[in-house]
Amino acid sequence: MKEKSRHKTAIIVGAGVGGVATAARLAKAGFSVTVFEKNGFTGGRCSLIHHDGYAKQRFDQGPSILLLPHLFREAFYDLDTSLEAEGVELTKCEPNYNLWFGDGESFELSTDVSRMKDEVEKWEGKDGFERYLGFLQEAHRHYELSVTHVLKKNFTSLFSMARPSFLRHLLTLHPFESIYSRASKYFWTERLRRVFTFGSMYMGMSPFDAPGTYSLLQYTELAEGIWYPKGGFHSVVAALVRVGERYGVTYRLSTPISSIQVSPNPRRATGVVLDNGEVISADIVIINADLVYAYNNLLPPSSKAISLQKRSSSCSSISFYWAMNRIIPELTTHNIFLADAYRESFDDIFKKQLIPSQPSFYVNVPSRIDPTAAPEGKDAIVVLVPVGHLLDEKEGSGIKVDSKQDWEAMVTKARETVFSTIEARTGAQDLQGALVKEIVNTPKSWKDVFNLDKGAILGLSHSFFNVLSFRPSTKHSSIDRLHFVGASTHPGTGVPILLAGSKMTSEQVLEVFGMEKPWDTRGKGKVEVKEIDKVHALPILSNFHIAVLVLVFMMVMAAFKFDALEGLGEGVWR
Repeated sequence: MKEKSRHKTAIIVGAGVGGVATAARLAKAGFSVTVFEKNGFTGGRCSLIHHDGYAKQRFDQGPSILLLPHLFREAFYDLDTSLEAEGVELTKCEPNYNLWFGDGESFELSTDVSRMKDEVEKWEGKDGFERYLGFLQEAHRHYELSVTHVLKKNFTSLFSMARPSFLRHLLTLHPFESIYSRASKYFWTERLRRVFTFGSMYMGMSPFDAPGTYSLLQYTELAEGIWYPKGGFHSVVAALVRVGERYGVTYRLSTPISSIQVSPNPRRATGVVLDNGEVISADIVIINADLVYAYNNLLPPSSKAISLQKRSSSCSSISFYWAMNRIIPELTTHNIFLADAYRESFDDIFKKQLIPSQPSFYVNVPSRIDPTAAPEGKDAIVVLVPVGHLLDEKEGSGIKVDSKQDWEAMVTKARETVFSTIEARTGAQDLQGALVKEIVNTPKSWKDVFNLDKGAILGLSHSFFNVLSFRPSTKHSSIDRLHFVGASTHPGTGVPILLAGSKMTSEQVLEVFGMEKPWDTRGKGKVEVKEIDKVHALPILSNFHIAVLVLVFMMVMAAFKFDALEGLGEGVWR
């Protein structure tokens, strides 16, 4: 790539998705960028796990579902490359999911309209499919409006929400109703209300609390599909790292920092202090570490740090990574097992911060869609059981950092519940006997490995007062040249959302120095539009309608003349 003169320096703390994407963007814009990462790998939660002695069995530690593929393509396009050019091969998962219920029934979610028609009508009757299309139409509006007015716009203050272009769509986004209440207007059976609302777990929220706006997740799955990158989700992160390195980004892994260096007057971020005491200076600092952790551990004490700890957080999880000695044919790539006590299970997680007695959980079999995830004749399986986040001892009941609860016993119970549920609902047999290696993540390990406050795997919650202008800003309010990118800042959590957030933060940094956005300079030439492709105004009236109106007008006039002549005749005879 063309060598650029490096006039400004940037430090990025954390090599998660948002960090590596921001690093590549700023390096392309002309910055000399250094990324510091406490762990020995990039990607944060979006990283890979290999079992010792079972190197051929590979697991995605976090995300395993690629949604909103156009945001991924946009990120690479802005960096003068593409997913394909970087060797990232996306495979479409079909069906999207198999959902398994406690009564032995199942439901298949798919982008295939004919399959969805059969599935919906089986439970909701002939009118059900029309209502399903109505749900899709509403979710489509949520999707398009959110991409345009939320994912591609920064909300730096409360006044940002007063933009007329946003306000006029606010009620259309249904932010004051829950996903479950919106779905209930279209689906009349409890079964399908569950089918079309469980996705709120992606946001770490209960479907009874998540704003109705987030049905956009169901829309993108049903309209655009679910995708999986060959080689694991980390292949996308690795590609961004390679692109950044070509632009000159330096990565310093296994290098934790102890604090952000801040000058007193004016208050400005001037660099970072490493754990070994070394001070590294820079013109600007971007924090990709967990936001709540950063405010409370890397920055000077403040009321903001205390208030962030009090905000509602997303859930945590017990996640199992299983190497199996055989294929489990009853499982598809993506499987959802829904609790019979649906609402109660979410209340246990989000209101009581507990492990549900009967949890809903997700099972991913990457080897079903990507043979490189496991040796031939064997399966790699990832199980995510949502649980409450950690609570400080002073906060009372719930899962605590130093809890008297026996975590080993709880993991054992979760494992047994998953095995027995899968076997009872799918007909699979002796899963325990097929298990040869296991790694487990708990709320405590999520907290320790990734510095996640409370072990909340998706950062702050996405309740109404935790989004838009209410969500922490991408720029520090009182420390100059200190910016943020990550799950707990605007626009929110999820890999494609983090990529959109990375673009916002990068552009905000460029504005500080009055620098050009290099991804805005391409494709501005005029493209000739063929006549057949031009958008034409819809005619108000067709020729047929005009002819009918002329005929009606002539009949009215004829009738009027007849009445006038008849009146004249009466006058003569009189």
